[in-house]
Amino acid sequence: MSRIGKKPVAIENGINVTLEGTEIVAKKGNVEKRLETHGRVNVKVEDGQVVFEKVGDDNQSAAFWGTYRSLFNNIIIGLNEGFKKSLEINGVGYRAAMQGKVLNLQLGFSHDINYDIPEGINVTVEKNVITISGSDKQTVGQVAAEIRDFRPPEPYKGKGVKYTDETIIRKAGKSAAK
Repeated sequence: MSRIGKKPVAIENGINVTLEGTEIVAKKGNVEKRLETHGRVNVKVEDGQVVFEKVGDDNQSAAFWGTYRSLFNNIIIGLNEGFKKSLEINGVGYRAAMQGKVLNLQLGFSHDINYDIPEGINVTVEKNVITISGSDKQTVGQVAAEIRDFRPPEPYKGKGVKYTDETIIRKAGKSAAK
């Protein structure tokens, strides 16, 4: 049984939540986020909270119950505070720069990598740190993962693109024969 599904999601000030059939619509200012539940959970908006209830008693229903509650909670957090991921670039000659809505990366290849930033995502570059922010948790994480995949950190010198809170376990290089 889901413990997460039991908790109601508190609606913060300035956020308007409505139900349109099986879809939950959260709106703050001109930003609107939608979550389609496909009728897998029952949703009620009451007393400034959104309450999720199971449809059946099977394990699948309990799984959807916790999942949709978490997805909607992430929408509320995204509208209030937003989500942020930071990447760090290590390596001689490795650089990043913003050119409009395109992130230009020089990562030791024979060519530059130009990455188009999706809508709703903000990217800033300061020295060797790339900061990705936005209101959609999944998109922020996906963009960060795609940028990291261009040159993941290698274990010998630590060169590459890594998350700022990631720890690279370093290997000892070849040791000379005695």
